[in-house]
Amino acid sequence: MTFDADETREALRLLGELLEFRGEAIQIAVIGGSALLLADLSNRATQDVDVVGVVKEAEVVAGRLPQPIRDAAEAVAADLGLPLAWLNTGPDSLTEAGLPIGFLERTAREQFGSLTLFIADRFDQIHFKLYAGVDQGPTSKHIEDLRGLQPSADELLTAAAWCRTHDPSEGFAQDLVGALHSFGVSYDR
Repeated sequence: MTFDADETREALRLLGELLEFRGEAIQIAVIGGSALLLADLSNRATQDVDVVGVVKEAEVVAGRLPQPIRDAAEAVAADLGLPLAWLNTGPDSLTEAGLPIGFLERTAREQFGSLTLFIADRFDQIHFKLYAGVDQGPTSKHIEDLRGLQPSADELLTAAAWCRTHDPSEGFAQDLVGALHSFGVSYDR
């Protein structure tokens, strides 16, 4: 099942209202397709909301979502017929290895009841989409999303340097060179 920007906002609105009703407040940082939709950077439907971490004291913290938001997300899934993992921390390993410097400061914030979303901006999405695209291959949705962001050569090279901090392997480096070449960018690793 996929959902568009309006359906994503509706699910998040219900989640935020339920959290507020239950007396809970949480701040999360989101990336990926849902963040592209919320930032109006894409219109490609997505399957989930990728949470890169919980925001605590001006820092993005990786790990499992707190129980209250997991419970509320399950209730929203049941109400809207969404998969149980519609809100997930699949990409939180990116936080453990280090988000791009200045990530949190560049995010846009959107409030849904007592749920605050920190939405990754275009510059950071270029990093994440390049990393995922190299990992999943040249025909992946991530490369398609990256093309839609129309990154400059400088943005791609900055993103490539960040990607190498997350995967220094020779195989990844070779695939990264190929991915950048498909954008007309030479990369000297």
